[in-house]
Amino acid sequence: MALAAPVSHPATLATPLDGGRVRCTACARYCSVPVGSHGFCFVRKNEGGRLVLLSYGLASAIQVDPIEKKPLSHFHPGTRVYSIGTVGCNWRCQYCQNAEISQEREIRGRPLAPATAARQAQRLGCAGMTFTYNEPTIFAEYAVDLMREAHRAGLFANFVTNGYMTPEAVDLIAPELDAISIDFKGSGEPGFMRKYISAKGPEPIFESSVALQERGVHVEITDLIVPTVGESDAATRRLARHVVDRLGPSTPFHLLRFHPDYHMQDLPETPIATLERLHAVARAEGLEYVYLGNVWGHRLEHTYCPACGAIAVERFGFTIRAWNLDPQNRCRRCGHAIPIVGRPPEDYVPAFATPL
Repeated sequence: MALAAPVSHPATLATPLDGGRVRCTACARYCSVPVGSHGFCFVRKNEGGRLVLLSYGLASAIQVDPIEKKPLSHFHPGTRVYSIGTVGCNWRCQYCQNAEISQEREIRGRPLAPATAARQAQRLGCAGMTFTYNEPTIFAEYAVDLMREAHRAGLFANFVTNGYMTPEAVDLIAPELDAISIDFKGSGEPGFMRKYISAKGPEPIFESSVALQERGVHVEITDLIVPTVGESDAATRRLARHVVDRLGPSTPFHLLRFHPDYHMQDLPETPIATLERLHAVARAEGLEYVYLGNVWGHRLEHTYCPACGAIAVERFGFTIRAWNLDPQNRCRRCGHAIPIVGRPPEDYVPAFATPL
């Protein structure tokens, strides 16, 4: 399929200002965009006093993934999702693993109409549609149309996002969104965010996570731990306390291992000992389901029953090895209810010998 040039699509997340300027209300930057210019993300442009989305209908990345890769461990486990990304981003993460699309300033991609995406997802045996690889908030109008088609096809829809969105964006996407994975980079520590992300601070992420959960969206939190420059017991403790107090102790919380990339290839991978230490910090704050990500084969990939300590779901990377829950998703040992939405499909075949 040939690459296509951008086509201007009206952006609804916008407010007109004096002098032809337009205020973009998609993300917490609230860019004031003059005529002929674009916002920080490069994909939202002021054309003649009207804000348009240049990346509408243009996919820079399409892939079928296990939902556990997002990561979502408590939402339709064992299913596959049709993953879509575009170009551009509202952050400038110095370690971005998808910088070739997230920091791309030329708006190009392969044409992908919402109805076509839904049909392809069905044909490929996907249970849901995911917006990932770059920040989906910046193409919210496109994502909403995709989610509506996904629901018409019987698929769920979820975001993988930095959460740096506005109340206006929450109002637009929440009615169509089923689940969201929100990533606090460096535990949301303001100094780290300013230096390595070019974002002011974590407050918009805190607010959007709560607002989305209040609207019925399933929320999981991730925290990318960047060694030396982005690891802090105090910052992880503050983030864990926020999640417990405002989202609840049963909110899944993922500590992700950093891999060197882009402008930060001189750093090592996050030591496993660091992740284990921060896991203990998060658990001490009352979080019941804390996971290590990007550390395949580690015992802290599993879901443990908080009541009796038994392994409720045994995992290896993105694969479920054992499902020790009854049909109501209660621990088979003690009967404690584990807050997981859905179950592995009946035809789910794990990659390992341990039976479900």
